[in-house]
Amino acid sequence: MIRRILLFSMLLVNVSVFSQFLPEHLSNRAIYDFMDELASQGIITLNSTVKPYSKEFIGEKLNEAIINNGALSKRQRNELKFYMKAFQPVQQLPDTMNWLESRNFLIKSKHLAANLNPLGIKYKDPLFTLVARPVYGIEYRVNENGNVNHTYGGFEAYTTIAGHWGIYASLRDNHETELLARPSYFTLNMGGAFKENNGNRKGGDYSEMRGGITYAWKWGDVGLLKDHFAWGDSYHGSNIFSGRTPSFAHIRLHLHPAKWIDFNYVHGWLVSEVIDSSRSYINNGRPKNVFKQKFLAANLLTITPFKKLSFSFGNSIIYSDLGGIHPAYLIPMAFYKSIDHTLNHGIENQNSQMFFNLSSRQVRYLHLYATMFVDEFSITRLKSKEAHNFISWKGGANLSNFPIKNISATAEFTQTTPITYKHDIPAVTFESNQYNLGHYLRDNSREIYLAVAYRPLPRLVTELSYTLAEHGNEYAYLRQSDIANMPMLTDITWRSRMIDFRANYQLVNNTYIFAEYNLGEVTGGDVDNHPAQYYLDMYSAPINQGSTKTISLGFNLGF
Repeated sequence: MIRRILLFSMLLVNVSVFSQFLPEHLSNRAIYDFMDELASQGIITLNSTVKPYSKEFIGEKLNEAIINNGALSKRQRNELKFYMKAFQPVQQLPDTMNWLESRNFLIKSKHLAANLNPLGIKYKDPLFTLVARPVYGIEYRVNENGNVNHTYGGFEAYTTIAGHWGIYASLRDNHETELLARPSYFTLNMGGAFKENNGNRKGGDYSEMRGGITYAWKWGDVGLLKDHFAWGDSYHGSNIFSGRTPSFAHIRLHLHPAKWIDFNYVHGWLVSEVIDSSRSYINNGRPKNVFKQKFLAANLLTITPFKKLSFSFGNSIIYSDLGGIHPAYLIPMAFYKSIDHTLNHGIENQNSQMFFNLSSRQVRYLHLYATMFVDEFSITRLKSKEAHNFISWKGGANLSNFPIKNISATAEFTQTTPITYKHDIPAVTFESNQYNLGHYLRDNSREIYLAVAYRPLPRLVTELSYTLAEHGNEYAYLRQSDIANMPMLTDITWRSRMIDFRANYQLVNNTYIFAEYNLGEVTGGDVDNHPAQYYLDMYSAPINQGSTKTISLGFNLGF
């Protein structure tokens, strides 16, 4: 009966139109870099401001690249063929598994197959598609300060129903012998809700459950997800939404009604980790603490006035203490600061932001981009020599396959003024689980990132990079003080210089081996009556402190 109902609903929509939204996780950097490379070369068109992309979207863009196959290098053609095995659009797959027989093992069935590339079990019939895969990873890191192991394991599965519904789940348990991504650390590593010294075991454990249910049509999709997402073009950490916090539940709406317009909206349930005393209570003599509710509403509109040139602008608000979800913030295309002024007239406002993104691939092989995150803005401050607005901005360029094929170069600069991302009310900070939603260096910081990548063989990437990151004085957000006059990088509390060489090879789809050698110098400063070690411990894991030569080796199956 259920199958008949789903078939009937499919016919009501339109059997000739198939679309799903099943996200390809941000950590699959190889496919995102390959898509970016094809877009810069003019092989495909791409809005790279919002990630993740869906598996279906990636498959469609790979098909677009096949049409322009003559413009691809030999290495690109091999990689295109390789990725098509994992991202071929579902509607283009046959309903039987004969096409997999050459790679099939263990299972010989009309609709069911187990294959090695990518590793997993697949089922497909005219109505329903299911893919299930194991997940496992290990990384070993060693230097003068000691060694760290990070291991994880779990599974992931996704299904499509009636060509429009998508359901997916991804579960993995992680263990680190030393925590590398505490909320206060300056790192691009993904954050987690850690249980430290669990069972008297050194380090910490955390579990990450991602998943969602989505419905898609030809020009849009909507879904309820618990996952990561990133907004803003970047090659070394976005300064709008970085996607490195523990995943949180959110409603996602994406509309693409015309080639020149793209709209994204998110309403999220953040984790405040702020105790709500009015809702906490005593249970059997023990305190039962309850966190304050905390929500995010954000939108981003991308306009493409000319081919390969896009301009994005949007806004967001973090809100709490409104009795739960407020319907005004469920309006996708709204300016939330104005709504806030109405809802909280004459009392304390919520925490609102604006952001802008410019992306140009009009010059073949070259991607130019700029991003601005505006936390607080006043025109009068523009006329002042001392006061500043609370802004994080990023500018960069990526040149690929020119003048030498298979080589790409990236230069990126990020600067964030003091107090940006901060707020004096703990329940409405720009955070979830105490992790900043924006740039990993937070406020009063600056970063220079330079990288050269060489792809000598299909699926093999080698990259040499240099990063200079600096953080200044740690200022408190105090309303009674003139916080707009806090000087930028007057004293350096933390500085990191990194020369990094990394090589990774994709054995089969979603399965990698990698090696990395890092020359690092992470130092602190004796600032504001605190010794240098105080800042080192606040911002860096012990293994990364001081002058180090670090070797990392690893393997991962799945993301």
